[in-house]
Amino acid sequence: MAKPLLATAAFTGCFGCHMSLLDIDDRILKLVELVEFDKSPINDIKTFSRPVDVGLLEGGISNDENVEQLRLFRENCKILISVGQCAITGGVPAMRNTVPLKECFEEAYLRGPSVVDGVLPNDPDIPILLDKVYPCHEVVKIDYFLPGCPPSADTLWAALTALLTGKDMGLPYELIKYD
Repeated sequence: MAKPLLATAAFTGCFGCHMSLLDIDDRILKLVELVEFDKSPINDIKTFSRPVDVGLLEGGISNDENVEQLRLFRENCKILISVGQCAITGGVPAMRNTVPLKECFEEAYLRGPSVVDGVLPNDPDIPILLDKVYPCHEVVKIDYFLPGCPPSADTLWAALTALLTGKDMGLPYELIKYD
């Protein structure tokens, strides 16, 4: 019987949630016994090879490329999990939501303290920024949420192993509290 497929994506954030996944340490070998990785920065596979059982999403949605990739994940994953505060609320990247996008561009490229030439980027390969940073669930349906900045390795391990072995994913309070 084939192993379930797991895909991961990092949108606008710090990659800390993927680091927590790697922080499961030697349990990564047990995870590889449970799943096969598909599209993920972990294995550098850039496209889906087939439908995936579980998708882990990290980061807020801040540009048109993020929206496109998030929709691809929803189309290709049976279960989607928002991992971390950026995916769940927009997190730190959403701090720009209080400033109009035009002002963000002007500060970053025209009049900021480190600006030398003052030119707005206009390369067609640069993704187009959205009006704000959105949490994943405001763009597509999300099935589960794992809070934290980032969630601990133990939280990710407990959630994934429960889900992949057909157990209840009700996590103990100790794994989802953040004081």
